[in-house]
Amino acid sequence: MGDAAVRMKVMPESADLDLKALAEEIKKAVPSFARLHAIQEMPIAFGLKALIVVTIMNDKGGRSPDEIEEAVRKVPGVESVEVEEVGLL
Repeated sequence: MGDAAVRMKVMPESADLDLKALAEEIKKAVPSFARLHAIQEMPIAFGLKALIVVTIMNDKGGRSPDEIEEAVRKVPGVESVEVEEVGLL
């Protein structure tokens, strides 16, 4: 069919964590079958910010957005990862 965009909300372990450094580690963790499209900060509450991570992957080939989520979850400093949206491009 084509490409799919996977949008995830990544919560850091603490509000004091350097989000720029965390974003760099997330970039390195994205599996080779996907490519990073964008990372942006989103304010949550009381100084806490989340990272919104958007990746693009081919929807053929038997790969799953869950594999991207799991790879990002393993990055040190990541508290949680939630896939918010998956859509065809």
